[in-house]
Amino acid sequence: MTDTADDTDLSEVARPSATRADGDHLATALGPWLTGVLGPEADPHIEQVTVPTAGGMSSDTVLVDATWTDSGDRRTHHLVARLAPTEDAMPVFPRYDLGLQAEVMRLVGERTAVPVPKVYWHEPSPAALGREFLVMERIDGQIPPDVMPYDFEGWVFDATDDQRARLQAGSVQVLADLHALPRPHLVHPTLTAAARGDTPGAPGPVAPISAREALAAHLADQRAYFDWASAGGPRPALIDRGLDRLAQTLPEVPGEAVLCWGDSRIGNIVYRDFSPVGVLDWEMATLGPPELDLGWMIFLHRFFEDIAAAATLPGLPDLLRRSDVAADYTARTGHPIADLDWFITYAALRQAIIMYRIQRRTIAFGAAEAPDDPDQMIMHAPSLAAMLDGTYFTDLAAKGL
Repeated sequence: MTDTADDTDLSEVARPSATRADGDHLATALGPWLTGVLGPEADPHIEQVTVPTAGGMSSDTVLVDATWTDSGDRRTHHLVARLAPTEDAMPVFPRYDLGLQAEVMRLVGERTAVPVPKVYWHEPSPAALGREFLVMERIDGQIPPDVMPYDFEGWVFDATDDQRARLQAGSVQVLADLHALPRPHLVHPTLTAAARGDTPGAPGPVAPISAREALAAHLADQRAYFDWASAGGPRPALIDRGLDRLAQTLPEVPGEAVLCWGDSRIGNIVYRDFSPVGVLDWEMATLGPPELDLGWMIFLHRFFEDIAAAATLPGLPDLLRRSDVAADYTARTGHPIADLDWFITYAALRQAIIMYRIQRRTIAFGAAEAPDDPDQMIMHAPSLAAMLDGTYFTDLAAKGL
């Protein structure tokens, strides 16, 4: 990538407008549904519905302003609705359990210091909008953008060193606070079953789960996810090699599994004055070792840093350095970090499967042509290959990163 001015919004390529929610339809349908939920005495009114043009690629996110009366007080509520994707949108993930997301967010909000949006309602029935959805509060603030990446330009790039240090410290504190949630194996039976490698709904012991057991189950689930994502299409050899290599080198992580956010990147945090005020996107929540979240947070920054380096841009090399993040997390929690390079590589592999699926979707919608080599469907294939070959982290260390 050399000419950043003309880069295409990847979310728009992978999410053609025909697959997006229709704002006018939603505004019409949400009014009666809201009346049914609140009761006619609340006299709800939909003021505005906005469908962002650059939202996430796994589900539709819709901004809703709605006014209603509660205990004699009439005011406007600024909301976010998340809609499960339709099948014709070629979903990124095989399952979208919005009920699970709602319950995880509710418990995290009640039992930890992590700032999560209040969940108002989860609607499992497709009767109102044609699909399942949940509605939560909208938190105002700044979110590090993916397009253009925050380490190219914008408010994070233009910040002072002290401001970025505050952003990083607050982000690590989010993970420390989340991982301190007590009895994570009781958060939700679906998470517990997945961490034991069981079928959801299968009876099993309700007891703490070891971090290594949960990690092994998580890796096995990623292999199943790749099988699903690649069914009927080309299969990148790099991903299979990565799955095999990481299974052979699975670390002996100590202790019990914690509740992991799963999509723990700063692009999923709302900040005010460089401090977190909202932690978003819980669809990848899982049980596992703390390093699962730390590796994802570090790698997703490295992902953008590698793009910046390819574009001969300065990037933000001092932000979210692996040694700094590990030391800060240990200082806050007392948990010593081990095998972090394995977890960063695992994050790169997980991201590779996601990006491969997104690229398959892009090709299916006619917005790109399939390459001769399926590995080329993974944007960060060179970085992942270097991690698996053992040269990536050696090069980082030589640069003091």
